[in-house]
Amino acid sequence: MNRAWLFPVIIASLAAAMVAILGATITDLGPWYHALAQPRWAPPDAAYGVAWTAIYAFTALAGVTGWLAAPTGREREALVGLFALNGFLNIAWSLLFFRLHRPDWAMVESIGLWLSVLALILVIWRRSMTGAVLLLPYLLWVTFAGYLTMTVDRLNGPFS
Repeated sequence: MNRAWLFPVIIASLAAAMVAILGATITDLGPWYHALAQPRWAPPDAAYGVAWTAIYAFTALAGVTGWLAAPTGREREALVGLFALNGFLNIAWSLLFFRLHRPDWAMVESIGLWLSVLALILVIWRRSMTGAVLLLPYLLWVTFAGYLTMTVDRLNGPFS
């Protein structure tokens, strides 16, 4: 039985879990966050956990799909590098917004996060349309989150 899929499944699962855990650890829904004016269309707090759980699962599956479709070690290494950059930017957004209390900086950083998701989609698309499609919910969520961050910044800023 060919188990070429086992290694990328383990690595993608561990990487997604690590990004999720670090992001959750940084996220502080304390008094500062609850004092922020939110737009009326902002989702309830519970929706974020559901959305991120699905996004991390789809992202891990997209990573496995992209890894298995990549014909060379060099392409696999480039893909891992893009996922690592994306994970870093994902965690950095939470750090900027929740720990440093800088929605303005998080809004700017969300552009880089969005571009990193788009880069993943474009790179994976060359080898696996399925893998690229699995990342579309992530791109849509980051688009929505970026707009929400911009709105929170406008409702509450300036920050210092």
